[in-house]
Amino acid sequence: MIPLPVDIQYKKGEFQFNTSTGIYSTSNLQKIVEYFLDLIKESIGYELKEVDCINNLNSINFILDDSLRNLKDEGYILEILKETIFIKAPTAKGIFYGIQTLRQLLSKEPRREKIHKIPCLRIEDYPRFKWRGFMLDVSRHFHGVDTIKHILDLLALVKMNVFHWHLIDDQGWRIEIKKYPKLIEIGSKRKDTKIKTWWSKKYRGKPHHGFYTQEEIREIVSYAQDRFIKVIPEIEMPGHCRAAIAAYPELSCQKEQKEVPIKPGIFKDIFCVGQEETFIFLTNILSEIIELFPSEIIHIGGDEVPLKQWKNCTKCKSRMKAEELKNTKELRKYFTKRIVNFLKSHDKKAIGWNEILYEGIEKEVIIQWWLRNKSEVLNHIYNGGNIVSSHLFHLYLDYNYILTPLKKTYSFEPIPKKIDEKHHEKILGIEAPLWCEWVPNKERLEWQIFPRLAAVAEIGWTLKENKNYKKFIQRLEQFYKILDEFGVNYAPLNNVNPSRAYRIFNLKKAFKWPEI
Repeated sequence: MIPLPVDIQYKKGEFQFNTSTGIYSTSNLQKIVEYFLDLIKESIGYELKEVDCINNLNSINFILDDSLRNLKDEGYILEILKETIFIKAPTAKGIFYGIQTLRQLLSKEPRREKIHKIPCLRIEDYPRFKWRGFMLDVSRHFHGVDTIKHILDLLALVKMNVFHWHLIDDQGWRIEIKKYPKLIEIGSKRKDTKIKTWWSKKYRGKPHHGFYTQEEIREIVSYAQDRFIKVIPEIEMPGHCRAAIAAYPELSCQKEQKEVPIKPGIFKDIFCVGQEETFIFLTNILSEIIELFPSEIIHIGGDEVPLKQWKNCTKCKSRMKAEELKNTKELRKYFTKRIVNFLKSHDKKAIGWNEILYEGIEKEVIIQWWLRNKSEVLNHIYNGGNIVSSHLFHLYLDYNYILTPLKKTYSFEPIPKKIDEKHHEKILGIEAPLWCEWVPNKERLEWQIFPRLAAVAEIGWTLKENKNYKKFIQRLEQFYKILDEFGVNYAPLNNVNPSRAYRIFNLKKAFKWPEI
């Protein structure tokens, strides 16, 4: 089982699924029952049927029980007896996660068999952190609807509950905005793509394009909701926006027509904060985003912003003078406050990378901490703010296994050392990003994230004192059989933990991504 539950008590005997096994549920669980019936059919090869009352013989029972509130919002009890199975929880989320555990426990007997056995046991379980996330960048390489749904199924399997969708960046705008059609007509396309490595001079030799219609966005959001996964969209600002500027050059300081970049990196072209048209553009976009995504949290990016153009821009200098701002850093603070306040006026919270931090930032703003700014991040926590940990050297899944081996990922501890226990609840949890400069297809995507995403899931769910890397590896060997059922192109275990000597002498290979 991955992630490892809080408490497991093994018992004698086994429950046997067969064609007469019935499914019972208390009210308000119909969607979950339908999900389970589809899931179980895939696992055992035949359909089970619903029954209208609890049956202690040959049945699986989903029971909402408000007395189990001590298990928190996502906890559950799974009890497998010889004659029956119970999944009890205070909420539908808990029932859903109990199903994921049951799914992993199913035997791998051939589907032609009519009886499938599962060992008797009792599990009491709940997560350590409330935020257990994965971020996917679809700007550098576009990944279609079917791939996104596939990833959501895998997140659900390991009880992860946040899908952070990095929808725009310099290399491509990937979401339809009705008010600004050029974002798709121009911003979603680029002429070519750099391949191999950062320093390579090789290109793929063909255009790259792709975007999600608003109908597809709604379809994916609904699919995620059925799996209790919150979809958090990210609209990068004020930097990482060359694709938008290629479509609407008047939004930049220089007003020059430029193409969507064909190589990765940080570009000097950013939104002009000196002109009001920029804020009209961004708030109009955010208004459409708010309509599409029910999440109370919207990601505003904010990382890696070169400020040189603001320093030389007449309109930006006028804005600084009018607002009595001393420098471009204060202008950036002004920009962030305006966007945060706009979202707040629509009952939304902002989350951003830790570069958006400034003294006095609203404590409601969630900070995604990926690198540097430790003192500022800790001050945000001490002042009542929340953070999500996405540590570059442990949780970034775009690096290969030479730079970030599985054991290194598993060893990560989200709560900073020496922070007082009363502030622990301000660390909402963890999130593993996958930046897709070198991830052109589903096979490469799966190779990069598995098995490390299983480790991330265990960091987020399993109690710290229950974690054990050697036992995790033993469970992972069995978990690979489930990934096989999903058709996942995971990295083999003999590839994911290269020796220290190999890593040192082959460091250059850590920055090469041969295509799969």
